Amino acid sequence: MKVALIQQCFHKTKEDTIKKSLELIDTVSDAELVVLQELHQGPYFCQSEDTQNFALAEEFAADVEFWRWVSEEKSIVLVTSLFEKRAPGLYHNTAVVFDKGKIAGIYRKMHIPDDPGFYEKFYFTPGDLGFEPIDTSVGRLGVLVCWDQWYPEAARIMALKGAEILIYPTAIGWFDEDSEDEKNRQLDAWITIQRSHAIANGLPLISVNRVGFEEDLSGCLKGIRFWGNSFVCGPQGEIIIQGDNKSEQALICEIDINRTKEVRDIWPFLRDRRIEAYECLLQRFCQRSSIENKSNKRK
Repeated sequence: MKVALIQQCFHKTKEDTIKKSLELIDTVSDAELVVLQELHQGPYFCQSEDTQNFALAEEFAADVEFWRWVSEEKSIVLVTSLFEKRAPGLYHNTAVVFDKGKIAGIYRKMHIPDDPGFYEKFYFTPGDLGFEPIDTSVGRLGVLVCWDQWYPEAARIMALKGAEILIYPTAIGWFDEDSEDEKNRQLDAWITIQRSHAIANGLPLISVNRVGFEEDLSGCLKGIRFWGNSFVCGPQGEIIIQGDNKSEQALICEIDINRTKEVRDIWPFLRDRRIEAYECLLQRFCQRSSIENKSNKRK
C-alpha cells in the first residue's frame, strides 16, 4: 500500500493553509492513504488560553464536508484532524477518516495535555469513543492523536482490536530557549516511543507532525518551533521514510501490511502476554503511599 504524509506549516490563514495542503496532496497522486497532521487547517492555538479560539470550531460540519469531497475527488483514504464543536461549551480534538467520499469513522483524542505552551485541557474534552480501529478500503486503521503517542496502553488496545496500522497526527515542537542537548533528547524520545509501539505490537506506524515556527496568538509566549520529522516505521521499528525538521514535505512510501504476520510469528509478544497479572494497570498508581501505610498500621 502506498501511503503519503503531509508535513506542513501554518500559512497565516485557514484558506492559504488548506491551499498548500491540496498542493502537497497533488504531488502524491498515486497514494492510497494520505495522513494530515494534527489541527492541520489552522494555527496551533493551544499555546495560550483564550475563549475567542473556540470560534475556530464553528465550521466543523463544513470542514467535514470539504475533506469528504477531497477524499472523493482524489479517490483516497484520508486521515484528517479537526477542531470539533459538539455542543456549546463542548469541544473535541477529532480525527475524521474518509474513504473515497464516505466517512469511515472518527476518533476523539483521549489523552489531553496541559503543559506550558500546550494548554489543551482548556479547549478539548477527553474523547468518549474509546480506542476503536476504523475500517477502510486499505485496512483497519488505529488512529490516535498526538499526546496519545506517549501511552503504550492506547497502541496496545488498538492492536488487540485488530488495527493493522497505527497512525498519529501530531503537533509537537521545541522552545527556542531550550538547549540543543534538550532539543535532541526530546526529539529522540518522541521517535523512540513511537517506534516502540510498532515493535511491541508488530505493526507499521505513521506519525505526521507539523513544521515551522508559530507565534502564540495572544503574544504572551515566545512560540513553538514544530520539529517536523514525520516518519513511517515498520513492525520491527525500522524507519522506512522520515522528513526533516524544517521543510514542508509530502512524503510517500510503501507499507507491506503482510509483514505483521511474519514479524509476529517470530516475535509472538501477544501470545506471551500474562493478562492475569496486569490488574495493576487499571489503577492510577499501584504502590501504596506512606500516608496509606501509616493509616493501615493504626487500624
